[in-house]
Amino acid sequence: MLKLYGGARSRASIVQWYLEELEIPYEFVLLDMQAGAHREPEFLAINPMGKVPAIVDGDFKLWESGAILLYLAEKYDKTTSLEQRAELNQWVLFANATLGPGIFVEASRERETPRLLNPLNQIFEQQTFLLGEQFSVADVAVGSTLAYIPMMLKLDLSAYPDVVNYIKRMSERPAFQKAIGGRS
Repeated sequence: MLKLYGGARSRASIVQWYLEELEIPYEFVLLDMQAGAHREPEFLAINPMGKVPAIVDGDFKLWESGAILLYLAEKYDKTTSLEQRAELNQWVLFANATLGPGIFVEASRERETPRLLNPLNQIFEQQTFLLGEQFSVADVAVGSTLAYIPMMLKLDLSAYPDVVNYIKRMSERPAFQKAIGGRS
């Protein structure tokens, strides 16, 4: 059985959300980060960086939330074309490398918020999910980052009503509720 390693209130909840969406059996291994469990040799053998999340799937070990999401999408939620996989990669990388830092790094927040949320608002004005009308791993990556805004920052998002509606749709998904919903 796949093992997901994480700490309380960690990015492991994003991977957990996707595992719940895929209905994949997994064991969640809660590491006591306060006690330094992520720096113990047993965990460092899984992720030498000592960060969560990480997974062990049989003999395969993988860390970094975006890499894990893409691995799970490839393995369990088969996409049919190179182009579709590239789009999923684009959105997962965008969530981790652009959207998250743009919104959550205080020094860039004021400048980056409108640059990032205006185009997303336009996308959600036209369609339900990032890739059209079907939920995907892209929505887990971007949706989790967006959902953390009202939980952690309390930013005024009234200028982005379609982003707000998207956050609401993502937050109401049963798998989201199971993995992340109780953290607000």
